[in-house]
This record gives sequence, C-alpha cells and structure tokens, in this order.
Amino acid sequence: MKLYKTGKGILLQFKDEYYVLQHDWDKLINRDNLYSFLLEEYLNGKKVTTEQAEEWRSEYLLPPIGSQEVWAAGVTYLRSRDARMEESKDTGGADCYQRVYEAERPELFFKSLPHRVVGHLQTVYIRKDSAWDVPEPELALYINAAGVIQGYTIGNDMSSRSIEGENPLYLPQAKVYDKSAALGPCLYVSEHPIPVDTGIHMTIHRNSVKMYEGNTTLKQMKRQLPELVSYLYRECDFATGCFLMTGTCLVPPTDFTLQSNDEVTISIDGIGTMVNYVAVKGGR
Repeated sequence: MKLYKTGKGILLQFKDEYYVLQHDWDKLINRDNLYSFLLEEYLNGKKVTTEQAEEWRSEYLLPPIGSQEVWAAGVTYLRSRDARMEESKDTGGADCYQRVYEAERPELFFKSLPHRVVGHLQTVYIRKDSAWDVPEPELALYINAAGVIQGYTIGNDMSSRSIEGENPLYLPQAKVYDKSAALGPCLYVSEHPIPVDTGIHMTIHRNSVKMYEGNTTLKQMKRQLPELVSYLYRECDFATGCFLMTGTCLVPPTDFTLQSNDEVTISIDGIGTMVNYVAVKGGR
C-alpha cells in the first residue's frame, strides 16, 4: 500500500484503487501495525477515481513527512566508502571512512528538519560555496515512536563533496542546508520487510542529455536496517517517529558535479520514482 500526502488530503493507494483518509498525518503513521490498520481503514475511506487521484498527485503532492526529523546513515555501502576515501585523500581524511565502514558502530547524523525537506517534482539546492555536488539516492525508513519500521520512501541526500572532502568535521555543512533533503513520492507500507534484492536506480539529465545512470540493490548494504534503527533510538526519543536515510548506494564519477537545472530521477522497486530539479538558492 502507498500513502500520498497532498494539499487536498491523504490518499491511500491499495492495488489500483484510491481512497481518501480523514486523518492527521502524524497520528496516522505513528502507530504499531500500520499495514494492518490501513487494511481496515481503506474499507471506511472514501473511494476516488483514478483521474482525481492523479490530479491530486500531480498538482498538490507534498513530501510524506509531518513533524518528523530526518536522520541519515553514512558509509553503509562499499561504494560510499570508496567515494568518501577518494574525496578526502588529499586532506588526510581517507582512513577515517575505512574505519567507519569496518566499525561496529554505524555513522549516524542529523540531516534535516521537516520544513527544509522537499518532495517529488520539487527543487533541491546545491550550495553557492561548493564546487563539487552530487545527489545521493537512498532507501529511507519511517520508524514510529516505539522504534519499529513502519514504512519506506525514497530519499535524496544532497551532498557537497568538496566541503566534506576538506575535512570530515565539515560534514554538517556539506549535508545540512535548505532543501538538501528530498523524500517521496509516497510512504510505502508493506506487510513484510522490504526485500534485500530491491533495486535502486538513478539517472541525472542535463538539457535532456543523460549525464549519469546507475543501478544497485539493497543487498550491497553492509548494515542491517534494524541495526541502524537500534543505534539511532538508543539515546533519542522521537515523539512522532523519525525518518532515516540508510546510506548512499550510487555515486557519480569524480569528474561530475551537479549544475542548476539538472534533473535527478531516483527509483526504488515497490516504492516508485522521485524526480528533483537542481538549483542554487538565490541563483549563482
């Protein structure tokens, strides 16, 4: 099942049918057994036509987040470790990422407050003071207040590789700024955990020309999803739950950097596709 948050209301997609749910978003998703609840709820929901649902999703779609914070995990894929080591080799920080990849404790960091998050078909920013910028496609988890994974969405963890490469301690500046996080297009709620062979795909277009294309699967992730959640919730409480991006799995080559008007498309099997457009805040 898929939940779409829109400016017109909450849409529940069950198979090929759509229903409007009369709920507060935070209260709806922050519960145990969300899948079972939605199975019962769609029977009481107001059914709408596919045409109306498409209008809501195309004209009024919002990122699937309420009051939740967004956190992220780093260096959970070998490709991410290699990229971080490459960007930091000239400043002596490369060994840091190798140690993180091999360590028992995962890297977790705060990514965004909800008002800085954008959604499908919305614009993400690259920093004016950065010379090397990339999108980072990630499976994002929704975890309820009790620390249980209840749903999944697509994450775009925008990153300034030039700033992070200067010094690992600059990670917050490389990762946390206005419109540096995207979530969407929906919250995917399934009866069973998402399969490890789930595919992730990203393309980047510039003036309709494909600049990058890559594919991978969740099987390439070194960490287990419950493991990441357990570390995040050890000393933090989240009253309405939390979103956790689970790590970068695809990284463009080192000679590539994003430019204004680039188009980033990220797809994850079962969840759907999220498209973001790239800009610099205030223009260059």
